[in-house]
Amino acid sequence: MLGRRQIREKVIESLYSYYQNPIKFDVLEKNMFSEIDKIYHLYIYQLNFLVALKDLAERQIEIGKNKYIQTDKETNPNQKFINNQVLIKLEENEERLSFTSKNQDLKWDLYDDLLVKTFQRMSAGKRYQDFMKEEGHSFEADQKFIGKLFLRYIAENEDFHDHLEGKELSWADDFHISNSMIQKTIGFFKENEPSHTLIKMIKDEQDREFARKLLKESLNHWDENEKKLEGRLDNWDLDRVALLDKIILIAAITELDYFPLTPGRVIINEYIEISKVFSTDRSNIFINGILDKYTKDLNRS
Repeated sequence: MLGRRQIREKVIESLYSYYQNPIKFDVLEKNMFSEIDKIYHLYIYQLNFLVALKDLAERQIEIGKNKYIQTDKETNPNQKFINNQVLIKLEENEERLSFTSKNQDLKWDLYDDLLVKTFQRMSAGKRYQDFMKEEGHSFEADQKFIGKLFLRYIAENEDFHDHLEGKELSWADDFHISNSMIQKTIGFFKENEPSHTLIKMIKDEQDREFARKLLKESLNHWDENEKKLEGRLDNWDLDRVALLDKIILIAAITELDYFPLTPGRVIINEYIEISKVFSTDRSNIFINGILDKYTKDLNRS
C-alpha cells in the first residue's frame, strides 16, 4: 500500500497540475486517484518483468535441450534460477495473473530487447554466477538473491527507467514508489505460506479520505496560506519562491492547520523528505526553516 508520504506526493503532483491548468475539483480528485491506480499497473509490470526473466531462462534451457548436438551444460542444465522459490511464488500469484489477464499491455514479450539484454547482463554477472554455483536451496537465499537482482537490474537500471518514460509518462516519476513496493513484496513472502494477494494502493477509506481532504483543503485555503507563507519570508519576495517549493509549503501548512492529530514534527519531516524528491538540494533547508518557524508561531507540537 501507499504510505502517507506517497499519498502526500500524489497530492503535491495534483496541486502542481492544478496550478498549471485549473479544473473542477471533482475532476482533479478523480485524476489524482487515477494516477495512484497507475502505480499499481507499474508495480504489476515490474513483477511481470521478474517472471519474464524466469520464462526466458526456461526457454533458453528448452532451446539447448532441442539442439541436435548438445554440450554438457545443455544436456544437464543448471535449473537453480528457474526453481527459485520466490520467482515461483510470483509466477503463481493469483492476483498478478488475474490483473495481467485483464491488462495485456502489462505482459512482457520474451523477444523484448530490454528483457533479453537484461537477462544477458544478469546471467553474465558475478552475483548470478555465484548463486548458480551454490549447492542446495534455501528460501532465505532465494529471497535474498531476488531482492538484490531486482535492485541491480531493475530498480537501478537506467535503460529500464528510460523504457518506462516511453510507455507511460507518470511511471518515471513513480518508479521509486513502485520499487519500494516490489522490495516489500519480495520481503513479505514466507516459505510455507501461500501468496494470493499483493500490496494494495490505498489501505482503507481512511487513507482515501486523507488524500481527498488534503487536496481539497489545500485548494480551499490557498490564498490565505500564501499570505501565511509570505509573512514568514525574511527579505524574500513570494514570487521568487520556486513553484514546487511553494506548493509543498502550502500543502504542509494546510496539514498543520487542518490535521491536528498528526504531530507537527512528523508533518515537517514528511515534507522535507518530499522536497528531496521534487525540488533542489537546497529546498529542504528552506522548507524546514519556514515550517519550523510556522509551528513555533502556532505553538504546534
